[in-house]
Amino acid sequence: MGFREHAACVRRIVGIVLAVLLIGGVAVAVVAGRDSKDTSTATKTVRGVIGSEKAEFFADPEVVKALAAKGFNVKAETSGSWAMDQLPLKDYDFAFPGSKAPADELQRKSSVKGGPIRPFYSPLVVVAHRGAAQVLADNGLATLSGKSSGKLLMAPYLKAAKADRTWQQLKGTGKHAELTGTVFITSTDPVASNSGALYLAAASYVADGGRVAADDAAIDRTAPLLKKLIQVQGAQQTSSDAPFRDFISGVGNPLVLVYESQVASLLLQKQDLGDLVVLYPDTTVSSDHTLVPLTDSGRQFGELLSTDRRLRELAVRHGFRPQGAAAEFTASTAGHTDYIDQQLTGIRQAPVPTATVLRAMARRTRG
Repeated sequence: MGFREHAACVRRIVGIVLAVLLIGGVAVAVVAGRDSKDTSTATKTVRGVIGSEKAEFFADPEVVKALAAKGFNVKAETSGSWAMDQLPLKDYDFAFPGSKAPADELQRKSSVKGGPIRPFYSPLVVVAHRGAAQVLADNGLATLSGKSSGKLLMAPYLKAAKADRTWQQLKGTGKHAELTGTVFITSTDPVASNSGALYLAAASYVADGGRVAADDAAIDRTAPLLKKLIQVQGAQQTSSDAPFRDFISGVGNPLVLVYESQVASLLLQKQDLGDLVVLYPDTTVSSDHTLVPLTDSGRQFGELLSTDRRLRELAVRHGFRPQGAAAEFTASTAGHTDYIDQQLTGIRQAPVPTATVLRAMARRTRG
């Protein structure tokens, strides 16, 4: 064999050996990954706009970790639920308002097949300081089932609001110097915010004798009362977070409309709620947090929120009630039934008007 032929043969042998070693090295690397239980996966970034009441949920490191384990990285921006349809949504994968009505509006702009997804919900409640709750009960505007919970009687409350009743006109306020001025509930701006709009839905339903507003005539019948409910508050927030935090810190109005989830979340974090009393309106509206997929990735993400057990557990930890999984919420809040009405006993759910009607109703409160 000549020198050239010998050299070529050696190069071929070396090449084969290197190839075998390379393949072996890759195989070892894969096996090592399995042996070390490396469960990392390529993540898919989804961008969405959410109601601010869900901001803490998505910022929770445990939620971030659980989503990453399923291959998702979520970039969420907050907005008032009723302002979402004014945003340029072409670069978003999902929109996640706090109820069905604004979600229905957003769904009409989505080309993704299938309807909205409702992973969890939360009833609206009124938080009160104990003194205020007792005065309301002593004057027939509420009932108390203990030191920390009860019901707000919507018909008597709306009657008092219509008559511009003040705290000083109610018996028992002499012992509570902080209770002055008109009796009213602080809510969010109904034009932009979900909880504020749902407050109008419940109030109009009760004020109109249990009828759901469906036309201009129905709006006209309750417009003067709804205008009072809103204008007595002065400037309003677009998120329930700020008035709730003011309430917890001991400032602001003694009656504030919030989501049950906000109270439950603090309880599950073992925070001291002081003299807080939870009043469930006897006619209320549950906030169905409704995700609208704007892309296929957004739909995959929404379905994951609804079906993944770990994410449902974390939703409960943030005070939300998972759809179709009542037992999880009941078990988690078992030690807090002095505040939380797990079964929503005797509480009537008011149907919500269409988005068009509710928007018109909200606009009428402005003047």
